[in-house]
Amino acid sequence: MDGSSARRRRLALLTLCVTMFMSMLDNVIVNNALPRIGQDLDTGISGLQWIAEGYSLVYAALVLTGGALGDRYGRTRVFRLGLALFTAGSALAALAGTIGVLVGARMLQGVGAALLTPGSLALLRHVFTDERERARAIATWSGVSALGLSVGPVVGGPMVEHLGWASVFWINVPIGAAGLLLAVRVLPDIPPRPRRIDLGGLALSATGLALLVYALVEGPSRGWTDDRVLGCGAASAVLLIAFLVLELRLTEPMLELRMFRDGALGGALLSGFTVSFGMFGALFFLPLMMQGTLGWSPAAAGYAGLPMTAMLVVAAPLSGRLTARYGPRPPLVLGLALCAAGLGGLALYGDHARYPQYLWTLFAMGLGMGLTFTPVSIAVMMRVSPAQAGMASATVNTLRELGGVLGIAVLGAVLTNRLTDSLTAALQRLGVPPEAVGPIADAPAGALHGAGGSGASAPSAPLPGPVRDAVDGAFIDGIHLAVLCGAAALAVTAVLVAVLLGRTRPVVPGGAVAARRPQPADSAEPADPPESPASAGSAGAHRAEAHGAGAHRA
Repeated sequence: MDGSSARRRRLALLTLCVTMFMSMLDNVIVNNALPRIGQDLDTGISGLQWIAEGYSLVYAALVLTGGALGDRYGRTRVFRLGLALFTAGSALAALAGTIGVLVGARMLQGVGAALLTPGSLALLRHVFTDERERARAIATWSGVSALGLSVGPVVGGPMVEHLGWASVFWINVPIGAAGLLLAVRVLPDIPPRPRRIDLGGLALSATGLALLVYALVEGPSRGWTDDRVLGCGAASAVLLIAFLVLELRLTEPMLELRMFRDGALGGALLSGFTVSFGMFGALFFLPLMMQGTLGWSPAAAGYAGLPMTAMLVVAAPLSGRLTARYGPRPPLVLGLALCAAGLGGLALYGDHARYPQYLWTLFAMGLGMGLTFTPVSIAVMMRVSPAQAGMASATVNTLRELGGVLGIAVLGAVLTNRLTDSLTAALQRLGVPPEAVGPIADAPAGALHGAGGSGASAPSAPLPGPVRDAVDGAFIDGIHLAVLCGAAALAVTAVLVAVLLGRTRPVVPGGAVAARRPQPADSAEPADPPESPASAGSAGAHRAEAHGAGAHRA
């Protein structure tokens, strides 16, 4: 592509923005569709968890490999392949008639996202060579990504209510097709660079994480002493330990574990992981509560989340300015504290709560999430060499995604265990036979559809009033414990980050961490010119804002 062509540069920016908008929009919309999916495909919470987990697990396992494939085979080629797979996965998900097919389609979407995401920012940096023009392009790219998160609930709720849950996947098909056409016409072909692919690390991490998530998701329904659950948990521990040992021995690892030896780096990475763990794990269950227990329509549930996503969009650029002026510690600690307060505050309200009562929790969570995304990336970028910037960014993205995967699995296990215990006790008080308790507790999504919400279709066999009330009460009891666990993790992390980032003063790129592992000359990213201390914060903020927006999963 002719670098002097302003029109082609604008089209390239449009292509990259459209694809990121699509991936951000998809994640938010899917959460609003989960209650209807659970009803139509006759699945409980564990099945709905796999719809979210299937995408996130595959994405987390492959995003670092996607970057390596882009280096080896060409960023543009891998980006186009990822976009095609994501679009095909969306169409397959829309056509799915069983929960197994839908989870498989979501996994295919995850593969596509893992291939296209790492190349998006690299292509943007390649297209815009002028620093000032590049900064504006990155700002636009980041803003469009955040816009996808903001409009997702507003668009998704009415779509689910009036067009059905499949529409939230169909919407990706024309967007993806248009983006693919533009990608073929306007994106430059970046020459590939030789790089070894960590096949051993990929196999160990993907298999270990899959087994871990399977054990966490299936444990509440099968029982924690079930042979399959115990076997998967034990095998996961062995594989993940082997993965960590392997990564420490490699010169080009998937995950740079040596970064955790630096206190400030470890604190920043822990922040990104814990925010995803607490917030995205809990946000998975809120649409179920709003549409099932509180009886809201999908559209109303979508609109209800708008204050949170709007605050996120407002807070994201604010956090960049705060970090540039005061360093990453204040916005990180404040953001974590706000997330903890908002998430924990949800436990104050039961099934008769009115929206204005807990509106403050949505504002607090949105502001908290917005404050944490950019400082995490800046804190990491300030403490690694330019040659390690790509690895550091990929590590941030991977840990964020892993946090979301484990948050849904762990908090889901907490919720389901408490729901089962509470429901069992309540049904026994009602005189329900013990053999009938298991099926009711094992299918909470279907049971919740009997709650009588305006947006819920009439179930084929509505639960009796007292049993329905028992299910609703047990679900609220479970979600209260789950959000309190997430809030506790966020509060503890806020304290740790205050300590870890307080001990070490920020440094410009090229510090001690950069020297801990030699980088092969044929695999390192081209080094950027040395930055002065005065300019490092500003340049780091531009890079980090883009990474943070691209990594976010709602």
